[in-house]
Amino acid sequence: MRYLLLVSHGTFAPGLHSVLDMLVGKRDDILSCSLRDGEGAEEYVSELEQVIAPITADDEVLVLGDLIGGSPLTNALNTLASHGLLAKTRAFGGMNVPMALTAAFDLQSEDLDGLCDSMVSEGQAAQRAVELDLSSDDEDEDL
Repeated sequence: MRYLLLVSHGTFAPGLHSVLDMLVGKRDDILSCSLRDGEGAEEYVSELEQVIAPITADDEVLVLGDLIGGSPLTNALNTLASHGLLAKTRAFGGMNVPMALTAAFDLQSEDLDGLCDSMVSEGQAAQRAVELDLSSDDEDEDL
């Protein structure tokens, strides 16, 4: 099985997990863990250990983190390494809804490289300014 693990500072990862639950349904192959305000690395890693408990040596893991080099992603990778799972892990920073949604829809795909490329592509494509039509006096029109 392949798992999607969302990690972040604050409540971003569990919030994104909630969004995925709404859009793709609750799934056992999507996990999340966050480093909450005031929480130390030891507490975070302890919680993460519980979250990743279902993952076995035969499984693969896609880790989406909020920041490359941030404590949640770094500690998640270290924890996965301590379980011998790093060789079967792909990690990404800058997670967003389109990236996570792409991963969730095709998580069990045979083409892992294609899935990873699509995740990054969809995540990047979603990052752009929205052009607003302000020519109308009626604010509710055209939005």
